[in-house]
Amino acid sequence: MPFTVLTAEFQHESNTFSCRKTNLKAFRDRYYYDAKEAFAERGDANTPLGGFLDVARRQGWTVIHPISTGATPAGPVTVEAYEHIAGVILAAVAENRDRIDGILLGLHGAMVAEHLEDGEGELLTRIRSIVGPDIPIGVTLDPHANVTEAMVAQAQIVIGYKTYPHVDMRERGVQAASILARAMTGEIRPITLREHRPMLEEATGGRTDTGPMVARLTRAVAYEQEPDVFAVSVNGGFGNADIAEVGPTALVTCQGDVAKHRAVIQEIADDIWNRRNEVVNHYLSVDEAAARARNYQATKGPLVIADYADNPGGGAYGDSTRLLAALIAAEVEDACLGGLVDPEAVAELSSHEPGETVRLRLGGKTDPRFGGGPLDVTATLLGRFTGDYVGEGPMMAGMKGSFGPSAVIRIGGIDVLVISNPAQMLDLGQFHAFGITPERCRSVVVKSMQHFRASFEPIAGEVIVADSGALCTPDLTKLPFRRARRPIFPLDQDMENTSRDNAHGLADAPESNGRP
Repeated sequence: MPFTVLTAEFQHESNTFSCRKTNLKAFRDRYYYDAKEAFAERGDANTPLGGFLDVARRQGWTVIHPISTGATPAGPVTVEAYEHIAGVILAAVAENRDRIDGILLGLHGAMVAEHLEDGEGELLTRIRSIVGPDIPIGVTLDPHANVTEAMVAQAQIVIGYKTYPHVDMRERGVQAASILARAMTGEIRPITLREHRPMLEEATGGRTDTGPMVARLTRAVAYEQEPDVFAVSVNGGFGNADIAEVGPTALVTCQGDVAKHRAVIQEIADDIWNRRNEVVNHYLSVDEAAARARNYQATKGPLVIADYADNPGGGAYGDSTRLLAALIAAEVEDACLGGLVDPEAVAELSSHEPGETVRLRLGGKTDPRFGGGPLDVTATLLGRFTGDYVGEGPMMAGMKGSFGPSAVIRIGGIDVLVISNPAQMLDLGQFHAFGITPERCRSVVVKSMQHFRASFEPIAGEVIVADSGALCTPDLTKLPFRRARRPIFPLDQDMENTSRDNAHGLADAPESNGRP
């Protein structure tokens, strides 16, 4: 008899240091779909839902899908937004409890709400209280998840993406759904084990294209071929979430010889700890980056500069001005920059026509302590836009997005995309939709950490990263942590060379999700 599976997507990466709370409007501004809309917009794309549906169609499942929604990373999710969205999912679970055979959720893993630290763990706990201990639950997570004990206690199947940029979200959805299929038939009885280390995040930011994470993931994939091993995940953690269980984890979804499986993820987690001082990014100051742009000769493609610290994809405000100011001061020509968040400037530009010269107070208005204050600039308005775009690259191909009301202005030799809704630059389509062709520029500046590489590295002659001192600065010691368990690296540099969870009183954590 075909199974009935409930699916949902509820995703947010919460930067607890941001003063911008994430309300329900923020979810609606990015994407907020019921079942019909979700299947149309995300069901055949690089999304967890796309992977869930790939398996569902092959297996002939009946799928109940109450919601797909996600907001751009920012401050904690408001009580209203969390309870509303969780309520939609929980209501569907309760209404269909007697016919649900399994559950699949596309989550992020670093959601913090105003009233609770562990958004995903709380959601899973509430679901488990409705369906009881026997219904298998599978979840996919971003590799920057702070995976908690509650998450692995309530979900038998927990799988993180293996790529950053995340080009395998659909693939991981297929993997989770395939494991769930076997669990629903009773062929397997999976559990997920977790190993955590006392670090704010893995030292290289979880990069999967270079550095030590490459070998860890190779080990993970190799172990997935062993009997009774269904998935191995290596999560870099999200250090901008000030919560007790912040930090990197290694997971194995498995059955059988628990001691053997745990030894493997302990090995991976110990490698994360032992290589905690390694770095793969060389961060330039804004002046250094501007000097490189001024002198760069674009013989093989543009110089791509990532304003790493002002990445809205990590909860930064997206309105840092320090790098732009340095580029202007260096008289950089033939450059483009996107997207600078300033809805007030966009609103002011709405009363002007393309070709007009305007005086603007631009950017730096959210919190000038992080990334600099507003710039007084004289600019030429090149165009005004609704802000809609369609993705072209490996992460977003065919998917729609919107920056909200937007404008392109030219300051000296720099075309600046000014946007209303914070969003990370990770796709060439986010420039093309606004009349900017980065392939033809000498320098391209993106407010992004790593995701930009999937689309922009293929056109780049060189890629550099800069620390503008914005909210996602790589120097986490500059942030005022209060809730993270101490000692923790790198806040406590002289902590003993011990990495096991018993330093945090977690030695007695359940081995088997609390179920047989």
